[in-house]
Amino acid sequence: MLRLRPLLLASAGAFALSGCQYHVLSPQGWVGDQERNLLIISTLLMLIVIVPVLIMAVYFPLKYRADREDMSDYDPTFEHSNKIEVVIWGVPILIIVALGWFTYDYTHKLDPYRPLDHLGAGEPIEVQAVSLDWKWLFIYPEFGVASVNELAIPEGRPVNFSLTSSTVMNTLSIPALGGMVYSMAGMETKLHLIADTTGTFPGRSAHYSGPGFSKMTFDTLSMTDEDFNAWVAKVKETGGELTRASYLELEKPTIDEPVHSYASVEDGLFGRIVEMCVEDGKVCMGHMMMQDELGGGGLAGIPNAAAYSYDRARTIDGFGNLIDLPEPEVNAFHEAFLNDPDAICGPDFARTSARTEEKNNG
Repeated sequence: MLRLRPLLLASAGAFALSGCQYHVLSPQGWVGDQERNLLIISTLLMLIVIVPVLIMAVYFPLKYRADREDMSDYDPTFEHSNKIEVVIWGVPILIIVALGWFTYDYTHKLDPYRPLDHLGAGEPIEVQAVSLDWKWLFIYPEFGVASVNELAIPEGRPVNFSLTSSTVMNTLSIPALGGMVYSMAGMETKLHLIADTTGTFPGRSAHYSGPGFSKMTFDTLSMTDEDFNAWVAKVKETGGELTRASYLELEKPTIDEPVHSYASVEDGLFGRIVEMCVEDGKVCMGHMMMQDELGGGGLAGIPNAAAYSYDRARTIDGFGNLIDLPEPEVNAFHEAFLNDPDAICGPDFARTSARTEEKNNG
């Protein structure tokens, strides 16, 4: 029975791994092919060292063990060998040079910001991807439609992604197509992918983002141009309207959001999402930076703190529920600054302000 235990454990492990999908090693797009090739090349180069070391780790202790009968090759005066030095230093140096070259070449070749125009493929398609809590919104500006937790793309045509986030940092990852790039609030990042075949490829966020992270997945539907056009037509017939108001409702945290679509998208919505000013009365990031460059809002801008506040309305607890925080108010610090701007430079005000805040919080 004891002899069967290792076999049973190995069988159980193989059965548990049988459901794994190795899309990284079986890519369905040019970018994924290149990344797979780089992975294989790097692995083979490293095996040049690893395999001999593993062999020598067994061979040398057996050959030169203390109780061996033949001791004729024992040489107590041995201290140096040029041949061994050449192998020990030369091989690693050659491997490092090769790894450096391949890394340099593939880093530039697979720059996620680099368009795939050199492939000579079909007309690119633009997709604006927004990571929400905990779902993905895909906007197709050329067609005026959008979908949630479903990405449809035409086969053989480059997909130019523009990414941003409504809250925390996420990562758009479609392993079968290769590459992944972070989405960040207040920023727009780029990613370029292409699908060489039709099929359904899983996608997800590859960066932990809270309690709903495990359900932040979507299917990538690669289809022919005809099927893609039919998908767009179906969305236009059955979808709702994605306006600023409906986006703010969609933005609220949900876990395992079902797939649904929007037949129309309000003009400029993605730009407002990037600028963090979808809500009425919020100052856009571009205007905020311009004000900072010109010296700030001055005393008159202090009471308008709510117009510059973004994260407070999106604060959640450990279970993903929104926390209703009060709007920021003019506190003692601001009041003192309004009354006497020079007072905040003195040490007495700092101690008084700290005691006042501690009292309010306590």
